[in-house]
Amino acid sequence: MLSRNFAMDADAALEFVDRLVYAKTDKHLNDLERQVFLGSWQGKTYEEIYPFKTEYIEKSVGYKLWHKISDALGERITKKRLKGSIERAIRQQKQIAIIYREQMPDARIVETLRQTAQSVGRPFLANLDTVSNAGDSWANQLEAKLTCCRYFVLLLSSQMAMSEMVIEILQRIWDHHMNQYNHRPWLLVLRLCSDPPFSLNHDLRNYLVQARQYSWMTLGDEQRLLQDLSKIVQAGNPPPAVPNGAPFTERASDNASERGTPCPSKLADGVLVAPPPVADPELPRGQVRLASAFYVERQPQDKLCYEEILKPGALIRIKAPRQMGKTSLMARILAKARDQGYQTIPLSFQHADQEIFNSLDKLLRWLCVRVARKLNLAPRLEDFWTDAYGSKDNCTAYFEDYLLPEIATPLVLGMDEVDRVFQYANIVDDFFGLLRAWYEEAGYGIDGSCLWEKLRLVVVHSTEGYIPLDINQSPFNVGLPIELRDFNFEQVTNLACRHGLHWTTDQVEQLMTLIGGHPYLVRFAFYHIAQRQLTWQQLLESAPTESGIYGDHLRRHLWILHRNAELAAAFGQVLAHQEPISLESESAFKLHSLGLVKLQGNGVVPRFELYRQYFGSRLNR
Repeated sequence: MLSRNFAMDADAALEFVDRLVYAKTDKHLNDLERQVFLGSWQGKTYEEIYPFKTEYIEKSVGYKLWHKISDALGERITKKRLKGSIERAIRQQKQIAIIYREQMPDARIVETLRQTAQSVGRPFLANLDTVSNAGDSWANQLEAKLTCCRYFVLLLSSQMAMSEMVIEILQRIWDHHMNQYNHRPWLLVLRLCSDPPFSLNHDLRNYLVQARQYSWMTLGDEQRLLQDLSKIVQAGNPPPAVPNGAPFTERASDNASERGTPCPSKLADGVLVAPPPVADPELPRGQVRLASAFYVERQPQDKLCYEEILKPGALIRIKAPRQMGKTSLMARILAKARDQGYQTIPLSFQHADQEIFNSLDKLLRWLCVRVARKLNLAPRLEDFWTDAYGSKDNCTAYFEDYLLPEIATPLVLGMDEVDRVFQYANIVDDFFGLLRAWYEEAGYGIDGSCLWEKLRLVVVHSTEGYIPLDINQSPFNVGLPIELRDFNFEQVTNLACRHGLHWTTDQVEQLMTLIGGHPYLVRFAFYHIAQRQLTWQQLLESAPTESGIYGDHLRRHLWILHRNAELAAAFGQVLAHQEPISLESESAFKLHSLGLVKLQGNGVVPRFELYRQYFGSRLNR
């Protein structure tokens, strides 16, 4: 560890602070701020730093700079306290984040982990059940401290596995480490085994597939993790590689999405039995299994998709905010295609490392190799990739001259989480323009069209991104558009019956006033009530509180809003009015894509009462 009396030079300190500020604001320090920082670090006065406009430098540039650094570090910074605060933050680079939920046995295990972490570094206990009604300081401090950590331990219980906050935190950690260190975060996972075993949703599985994982069944099982943690921190090396065939790796997790992932000593038989019309309650965890009794068809959309995928060169676009059933519908479209003998490939863009999106060439190479491997074909990428042509031509040739001729049946590509592409303005137009071009190739009726008729695309996204795509290149104005909406009264009533709940009309209407027909939130409520974990009245009273069953869901949204002050202010305006209000178009678009508002005429309103009650007391103070 660094000595407590170590000293660092000004340039190194500036680089460290600039990295933290960028992680917080997505903006680097400007030239004048850098000059003020370096001069202050060297003990100069404002007049010595910039003698021409001393008052402006002190009261404007310096004032804003110290506030900016304070937000990034999570503590108050002044010119006089600058060196001590930054050097203390540097010492915390061996800080170890322990991410857990406030429950047993997690809290008891955390105490053991904390003691070991304290002997080799500085533990930071990231309790995801931390009360978030302290304003934006809660979100800012959590993010600032996590971005200062280099090592991470996740206690993965069945409750943590369904946490929305843990997905947001892992994504933020991942992005920060890939940007700053060019490698994945050093993550150890202690999986608390349970009976019955629990499965991982798609997003969580993607983040954990490369992590070193350990199973825990009784006190003492954490010792192996503690030994590895000590070695990793002391040596400054990444966790040991995950051995082939180790439990909980991606290969083991692939089947987990269908049958649940058992602890190593409690293997399931793997047999899928279709549940009866009224089935045992099933905790919603992302994609609804094909054999589940709790998937609710939304007609006519589902039927239209099943019919469309059988048409040559089909393109289906499924759009909705998170947790609306997009991936579940895509899985059923692919299943219908398989029933016809088609080849199907589900392809999630969450599987791609961040560096893949740095260039169009890398992304298209990744796409080609993934598809070839799923078809059990040798990649042979260099046989079709040449510098004489652009990346789009090379990728098109790879499909036209290699992949499509090699298969005798239609091929359906289910592209999930394509939202990731919207974050990269340098590739978004070209990538989606390529999908549009493939769709149009199938309709030209010329030589080669029959090959492209084999290819059917299902594109799944939460938003179209606030990026104006060329109308002649965008795939979002061709094909079959499907926008998933909330369940209606009949669908909510039907889902209640499937849980063995025979509710009155008044009860269903009260529930829909509280949470609308939000598929995930409705299923979550029915599960807990069917399991007798809470009563109908307790649900109504506790839902908009930190301790209610939706506390994790609400904290995730609050964290996102606190990271975007303009968006939080816009949503605050919506909450302050009972009537629909007009917002600046980008803010309205983003809030709608997050699922926080619904469109009503030319204005927007909170999506349902749960959001008005919870966020109203936190954003409008």
